[in-house]
Amino acid sequence: MKFNNTSLANDSRVFNINPKIQVQNVRFGNRYGFTIAGHLYLPEDFTTEKQYAAIAISGPFGAVKEQVSGLYAQTLAEKGFVTLAFDQSMTGESSGNVRNMASSDIFVEDYSAAVDYLGVQPFINRERIGAIGICGLGSHVLTAAAVDVRIKAVATSVMYDMSDSMWKGLNNSKTEEQRKLEKDYLAKIRWQEAENGYVPGPHELDFDQNNKPIYWKKMFGDTLPVNADPVTTEFFNYYVKRAFHPRSINSNGAWDATTPMGYYNFPLQQKIETIDAPKLIVTGEKAHSRYMAEEAYNRLKDPKELVIVPNATHVDLYDQVNKIPFDAFDNFFRTNLK
Repeated sequence: MKFNNTSLANDSRVFNINPKIQVQNVRFGNRYGFTIAGHLYLPEDFTTEKQYAAIAISGPFGAVKEQVSGLYAQTLAEKGFVTLAFDQSMTGESSGNVRNMASSDIFVEDYSAAVDYLGVQPFINRERIGAIGICGLGSHVLTAAAVDVRIKAVATSVMYDMSDSMWKGLNNSKTEEQRKLEKDYLAKIRWQEAENGYVPGPHELDFDQNNKPIYWKKMFGDTLPVNADPVTTEFFNYYVKRAFHPRSINSNGAWDATTPMGYYNFPLQQKIETIDAPKLIVTGEKAHSRYMAEEAYNRLKDPKELVIVPNATHVDLYDQVNKIPFDAFDNFFRTNLK
């Protein structure tokens, strides 16, 4: 788990790269035996003779380290932190014989594994390690911080509560009847997988006008669906257009269709009221996920801070650097990782 000096080969990051920030290709294990793939970003004038504050970063749900988390990691490295952007288990370059399967427990563990990796490096101060969860990984990072007190400061950006979103639907729109129909749907998918193996499909099930589950095999096609809603349009324009990556589930695939079962049985954020570490919750004024961030913020105890970015949508805070409040993240971690 010690630091290695493997530079990036075949660099496929989809954001503007700062050549002054050195990036290392790293691998580390979690306690379930998965190997996590990460990019370790080092600040300018980095030296192994000094001890740095570090930040573990992942998300969005279904993205890869070459997308949003890498941009956040690079920018915060520019501000002097050692940062680690990583792929969740079973996604991207991380290991797992089953691909594109999400787990509330394993993804939370991945954050603790990232802390393990950072904390054994001689140039990292173990008392100065923080974490960021973006979009769906926001609910995972808060869950991790509720138990793993080695995370000394925790932040989210446009967070989703993945368990609530799957079980309740966006804006709590799913009915009890639809939940029963979804259980029947998942039972059929389980039989298909038992007989034939992996079945790709939606991780959040929608229903048509006749209340029938809507199934699809891929998150997005090459073109935007006719009459697509604004949220779908936002995601399409990021994942398919300006930030396509072949390993990203959201760009080029779908989750395993049984993914919701784990999130139904093992929901996230059950103990976030117990987090003692300082918390920063960032969301957009116009983000469709804003209510989730505010609900989490209201449950958290002090010290905590809420930043609502004016006129910003959910996906704006993926890559619109003129809107992402990097100064707020910098000030938060600089203050709390002393």
